[in-house]
Amino acid sequence: MIVVMRQNATEDEIHGVIRVAENADLKVHVSRGEERTVVGLIGDVRRLDADTIAFLPGVERVVRILQPFKLASREFMPSRSPVPLGGVLFGGDGDEVPVIAGPCAVESEESMMRIARLVAGAGAAVLRGGAFKPRTSPYSFQGLGEPGLHILAKARELTGLPVVTEVVSPQDVELVGAYADALQIGSRNMHNYALLHEVGRQPKPVILKRGMMSSVEEWLMAAEYILSAGNTNVILCERGIRTFETSTRNTLDLSAVAVVKKLSHLPVIVDPSHATGRADMVVPMALAAVACGADGLMVEVHDDPASALSDGPQSLRPEAFADMMRRLEPVAKAVGRRIAAPPGRKVAGGHEWGDQRDDEHSGQSPQKRAHGPASASECAG
Repeated sequence: MIVVMRQNATEDEIHGVIRVAENADLKVHVSRGEERTVVGLIGDVRRLDADTIAFLPGVERVVRILQPFKLASREFMPSRSPVPLGGVLFGGDGDEVPVIAGPCAVESEESMMRIARLVAGAGAAVLRGGAFKPRTSPYSFQGLGEPGLHILAKARELTGLPVVTEVVSPQDVELVGAYADALQIGSRNMHNYALLHEVGRQPKPVILKRGMMSSVEEWLMAAEYILSAGNTNVILCERGIRTFETSTRNTLDLSAVAVVKKLSHLPVIVDPSHATGRADMVVPMALAAVACGADGLMVEVHDDPASALSDGPQSLRPEAFADMMRRLEPVAKAVGRRIAAPPGRKVAGGHEWGDQRDDEHSGQSPQKRAHGPASASECAG
């Protein structure tokens, strides 16, 4: 149930609604918009007579939410919710489409700094990299752990880009939150309710990836766990679902972008890297994602995919990423949007990101790191 307050409702009138709801043992979530305040009532609303609420001072109307997900629904919040991530805005009524980019895993400080500078120069707005990696095989590279978080913090200092990294257990939420600007919940952990509750108790944005075998409703119910714990900064990420098709790693469900935008006020971004599992398919799907209304992209980039310790086959080379960024611009413009510039438009050395992009990808290849063991593409994403 949601209670829509009148435009001129006072704080005392809002608190009056809250007191009545709390006396009925209901949880209360207050959302303050530019014109009106909405009070969400969560719990067994049968304990409360809707007419009693409707006639309280300052109340405009009472609306029952029919969807099983309450706080994530458009009924609760009719307007699009913007989520700030380290100075970069996802969703809301703005027209910008930010791009998150970086390697699947943080492999070493040298490689992370090199890739970070390249993606920043090409126009990425947020830097990604996994310090903790849930893998199918216990013998595969599991990430550097806390040392990887230190490296990500250095990459942020180098580029000026906010960083996002995955958290895989409730015990690590505080640690990861101390270094990252946003926490990612991977596909395999979408149903890890203890983890969802824990990230909901901290204030930093959460990127929630869709489970590889989950429906849109199940995905939104997972978001509801985070929202109900108190964190309203949730970004949904479509990363493909498992189907009978074997030509790609997963099947990218772009229709889910449109469905989520109809059902929910939360921003939704697309990860074409995990969706396809193939570098040659990433750019076409990225272009399609922007065309269908995605609020952002998350793309894996590596300067030596053959020796990547995780998900090399689906990682774009830096020059391919720079080309993708250029090709995204006219697509975004065609649907009334634009690709978001990096925060402050700076990279190491103080150059504008457009100039840096031209310098980095004019044919001068970065020094390649020594080849390490290649591994199968098995990260959950």
